[in-house]
Amino acid sequence: MLGKRETQIYGENSFDVLIEKLREEFSDIRLDYIQSNHEGEIIDALQGNSHQGIVLNAGGYTHTSVSIRDAIAAIDTPVIEVHISNIAARESFRHDSLISPVCKGCIFGFGTDSYRLAIKAFVMLG
Repeated sequence: MLGKRETQIYGENSFDVLIEKLREEFSDIRLDYIQSNHEGEIIDALQGNSHQGIVLNAGGYTHTSVSIRDAIAAIDTPVIEVHISNIAARESFRHDSLISPVCKGCIFGFGTDSYRLAIKAFVMLG
């Protein structure tokens, strides 16, 4: 729903526009992405990955999904949690992330640049 939902928070560009910009900036890195509203599909993608790193915006599942948390904890691939908005400055139910403790790091509140910053972190970490 990026570009359509709460554009004052999430911006007006679609994720397709964002991923193309990221692919241009990081042309030497293969960037794949999935989007799903289904918790099980996200878990399957985490468990079936063959990537060196994962940038994950779990949306509302951040605050509710023990299963996604457990899937992250069970894989060797480092995961960086990202959010476009500053979840600590929003409604109180958004303050607690179940996935943060099992992620390599967390980046939130920098708009769609949160994704770029996460990729840069992976590049810097090697």
